[in-house]
Amino acid sequence: MANESKAADNGAATDSEQYLTFMLAGEEYGVDILRVQEIKGWDKVTRIPRTPEYVLGVINLRGSVVPILDLRSRFGLDKIVFGPTTVIIVVKVAGRRGERTVGMVVDAVSDVYNVPVGASKPPPDVCGSIDTVFVKALATIADKLVILLDIDRLIDNSIIEEPLSGAAAA
Repeated sequence: MANESKAADNGAATDSEQYLTFMLAGEEYGVDILRVQEIKGWDKVTRIPRTPEYVLGVINLRGSVVPILDLRSRFGLDKIVFGPTTVIIVVKVAGRRGERTVGMVVDAVSDVYNVPVGASKPPPDVCGSIDTVFVKALATIADKLVILLDIDRLIDNSIIEEPLSGAAAA
């Protein structure tokens, strides 16, 4: 089994994808590492009025205003007090309004894994507390199941769009 793991690592450039994994409520989730811009420790955010509960606010990241999402809240998980392992994973995503930079607050960063192409499976129809539209696949890595997220859909569906023309008149 160790040889299979090494073989997967050696072939990472051609037949596997790399995922940064993180923890939320005891479960491990992964995002495409090519989308990760940086990982930074939890810091205070500036709250923006009339945003969903899972949008904690914004931070100034080297001159750019970056919205910060609480993934626990977004996924309907219990709130916790942010601690020393709480981090913000800053990602670049593509959406209907072009490329954006967004921060996601998670309990802790876990690891980086090479997942062989074809080794992940689509999520089942019923996937617990997470809307499966955000789940790209499930992968078994080192005898554990990792939920691979479709970060573009997650972020694009989480950021408030402009109000509809009818809503502005109300």
